[in-house]
Amino acid sequence: MWDYIEERARKCAEYIVATGCTVRACSAHFSISKSTVHKDVSERLKYVDKDLYERVRDVLDVNLSERHIRGGIATRKKYTGKSGE
Repeated sequence: MWDYIEERARKCAEYIVATGCTVRACSAHFSISKSTVHKDVSERLKYVDKDLYERVRDVLDVNLSERHIRGGIATRKKYTGKSGE
């Protein structure tokens, strides 16, 4: 694997672990596509840094389990004009 890809995967993973953000937020922060971030942290990272991969996987699993809740809050905001309270 090329060095810049490994570096990008590490940076994305460290950002996700530090902030607990989603793949979408990470891609916006680094100005790269969601597909690239997802491939970096879910496939490439396990060959580069296994420990970091496992920590990122934990954050991504939490985000996945909360996704339907965030979607419901966003829909409520859209139709009621209120915050997600």
